[in-house]
Amino acid sequence: MSSGKKTEWTEDSPAPDNSNNNNKAGASTPAPNGSSGSSNIAVTNNASNTGAASSSAGRSGASQKQVEKIVLQYLKSKGYKDAEKALRENANIDGLETTLSDLASAFPSNEVGSDANIPNWILFYNEAEQGNPDAYSQSYRELRRWIDSSLDVYKHELYAASYPIFVHSYMDLLVRGLAEKAEEFMALYSSDHAISHGRDIGVLGTLKTASHVEENELAKLFRANKYGVRMTRVGFELLLSFLQDHHHTLLMRTVNQHLNIRTVDGTVPISSEAEADVGITGHTQNQLDLFNSQDIALGSAPLDAFVRDEVDRILQHEIGRRAKDATSREAAALLETFAKVKQENSANALPMREAIPMPPPRGVDVDHQMANLKALRKRIALGPAALPSICMYTLHNSGGNMNCAAVSEDLSLLAGGFSDSYVKLWSLKREPLRGFQSNFYPASINSEEDIESVREKTTDDHRKLIGHSGPVYGLDMSFDSKYLISCSEDKTARLWSLDTYTNVVCYKGHNYPVWDVSFAPQGFYFATASHDRTARLWSCDHIYALRIFAGHLSDVNCVRFHPNSKYIVTGSSDKSVRLWDVQRGSCVRVFTGHTGSVDCVAISPDGRVMASAGEDQTVSVWDLGSGRCMDTMTAHTGPVYSLAFSQEGTLLLSGSADEAVRAWDIKRSASASDHPIIAQRRDERQQQQQQQGVDGDDSEAMEVDGQENGAKKSATANGTGAATAAAESKKRDAAGIWKSKRVTESDSLLKTWRTKSTPVYNIIMTKRNLAVATGAFTL
Repeated sequence: MSSGKKTEWTEDSPAPDNSNNNNKAGASTPAPNGSSGSSNIAVTNNASNTGAASSSAGRSGASQKQVEKIVLQYLKSKGYKDAEKALRENANIDGLETTLSDLASAFPSNEVGSDANIPNWILFYNEAEQGNPDAYSQSYRELRRWIDSSLDVYKHELYAASYPIFVHSYMDLLVRGLAEKAEEFMALYSSDHAISHGRDIGVLGTLKTASHVEENELAKLFRANKYGVRMTRVGFELLLSFLQDHHHTLLMRTVNQHLNIRTVDGTVPISSEAEADVGITGHTQNQLDLFNSQDIALGSAPLDAFVRDEVDRILQHEIGRRAKDATSREAAALLETFAKVKQENSANALPMREAIPMPPPRGVDVDHQMANLKALRKRIALGPAALPSICMYTLHNSGGNMNCAAVSEDLSLLAGGFSDSYVKLWSLKREPLRGFQSNFYPASINSEEDIESVREKTTDDHRKLIGHSGPVYGLDMSFDSKYLISCSEDKTARLWSLDTYTNVVCYKGHNYPVWDVSFAPQGFYFATASHDRTARLWSCDHIYALRIFAGHLSDVNCVRFHPNSKYIVTGSSDKSVRLWDVQRGSCVRVFTGHTGSVDCVAISPDGRVMASAGEDQTVSVWDLGSGRCMDTMTAHTGPVYSLAFSQEGTLLLSGSADEAVRAWDIKRSASASDHPIIAQRRDERQQQQQQQGVDGDDSEAMEVDGQENGAKKSATANGTGAATAAAESKKRDAAGIWKSKRVTESDSLLKTWRTKSTPVYNIIMTKRNLAVATGAFTL
């Protein structure tokens, strides 16, 4: 423990009111009457290390009453009359005839030094905590547990403040000769900061003795400089109150001596760690780039040998069976396209040893590959000059109970999840959805005719799937449209058969509501995201989770698979996005920069680019290889609910609560921006923005005129009519809350499609580059 150091809270970082904690060790003295309330807390340690051996003997002589008298004498000498009166009443101290020198006689002189002052006595009173070799570990563990249970809005800034506390606690243990305790402390808690400060943690882990701390450059840098931290005023007061209320004097002293906390108004984004006043000047604080530099395999999934050979055989058979007719020419064209697909796959695919294990291929996998080849032949290449067509499905009379939607890849089914605990299916082909009768014998089924004979005799093209016991928040369908997976507030995920329209499996494992669910591109596996701050990997043939991905500081709101199924991407309320290795279960990338909750993510078909969006109304595009942000795009005026890439990966579509679908140019180039269509579209958008500005000025003038006319006619106004008009105005304002906002539009924006009072819940891109959006009509 170093001696002779004095630090204090700055005036612009006020401490919470502690007028009721004056008798607690380490508590700050109340501000005098008439002060601003941001009193300085100064801690001075003049005790020498030579007196440590006799401290336990002298400590028995220091009673609580004597310390209270010392504090009271100090308040009196400084003129803090109100605080003196409050302490006298609370402690029941009558009169004060002694001085600090008289009170000092109760303590050993070799421990208090020549001058008696109040900070010395507070430190002396808490010497018992310093004498406990487990005090640092216990205090930090309680701090860590408290941060984990704190509000999401303050959690990331509290974690940032805990890093210098962790570093100095570790070094203090080494300085005091507790090498084993220091090593145990590092092993237990270093993982909390390994992502953002991995390089520093590695260097600090090599320190084993007090001499190492004195000689190491990084350790000297930390001990000679205060670590800058940005916190909101509320977050700072919460931290200070916790340390005082739980008597964590060691941590309080660390904060007082080694942290320079700057309070700011509003929120503190995660990216603030890169600011100049955060950390130690001249030292790299946010070492996230180092963490994001680890190798990852972003290649495509290898093509199964059985599927490849079977598709070749079928196409060759079609060519030989029907020579020179339309079917034969189509098969020849598909065979040529398949040859290109195989060539690209062999160049970019992962080695088989690195691929995710999959069940043996089936006939449905061959049919799916054939369907993909036909779609590839008919695909329309999209770009800035060729925007997609969008099909919008609007659900009416949902009563505001619809939470999510999903559309099958073959555009045959639409599913919606509702707060009434059920899933509803609609046939987009207007065909009846017929399940099986309850009294048939499976052993009697020998052909497709037998299957049709035991189906229900209904003509309804919609159907309810009932099984959950809470609101349904997430839906997804398998690539072959044979299964649907749903998740709910009831902490479960359920697998539904779209042949029988029955619940097949119920997956339990999460401890809190499940917000999202997603199938792997090849099926068989699926992932869930939950309020318990974890994402989990499941397979359809196991009722327990195969992997648990833990690391987010708050709810995991969304989850999506990488095209090769080797990774999953999660977005969280902690304003970050993470990429996880499915096989190892570890995090390999962390993306920070959002200022609000991340509600949706999407990955380009080539697996190189990821997009994320959410409550901050921005769309961020990330390079998965480097982990860096490529672009942040603005134009939406409401939370973004869904994202989808075109098949070439050049365009990104986003659906939002502002009742609009927007198209973004992901791979902008100078030649593309000069295209006549792009230039014309940009000019039209600028003219529209200018016109909106003029209309806004006119509307303000009309409002002023209306107020003047209303003032003239106020004598004859009808009170009931005024109330009705106000209610209608309020209703219009609520309906157009997102439309009324104005946001600077990014140059990446290509076009905006407006819906009719329909927030866009989900948007997908088919294999032919047709965009399909879904939403519920709202009044």
